[in-house]
Amino acid sequence: MSSVFSKIIAGELPGRFVYRTDTVAAFLTIEPVAYGHTLVVPVEEVDKWTDLSPELWAEVSRVARLVGRAVEESFECERAGLLIAGFEVPHAHVHVFPASDMSGYSLAAALSPDETDDAKMDDAAEKLRRALGTDSDGRPA
Repeated sequence: MSSVFSKIIAGELPGRFVYRTDTVAAFLTIEPVAYGHTLVVPVEEVDKWTDLSPELWAEVSRVARLVGRAVEESFECERAGLLIAGFEVPHAHVHVFPASDMSGYSLAAALSPDETDDAKMDDAAEKLRRALGTDSDGRPA
């Protein structure tokens, strides 16, 4: 059975992509701790990040760093937070988010999909795409 992330990557479910290649995709989470909260996900469906091949983990890390720099450039925050949890969806992923204190490191503080503002989500995705130099599908321009 494919994960919700595989369905987003395949276009079966909607997603706000900010970066994507044939191996890694980055899209906004529907439960952000802050607007700009992005998930960096390998296209290959692997449950735990520790089970990724070294090459794929290196690519996920590289993209997470790119997204982190875009977060720092695009949002008023002291730094980009990075978190690997993996209990919510059985598909390896890295959370990258604007952080000015430790509160963002608690996913319990995330907004629910009903609490997020679609216009703010769209704006956050556009800011990140601009900083990353990607098109509306998240592909490098």
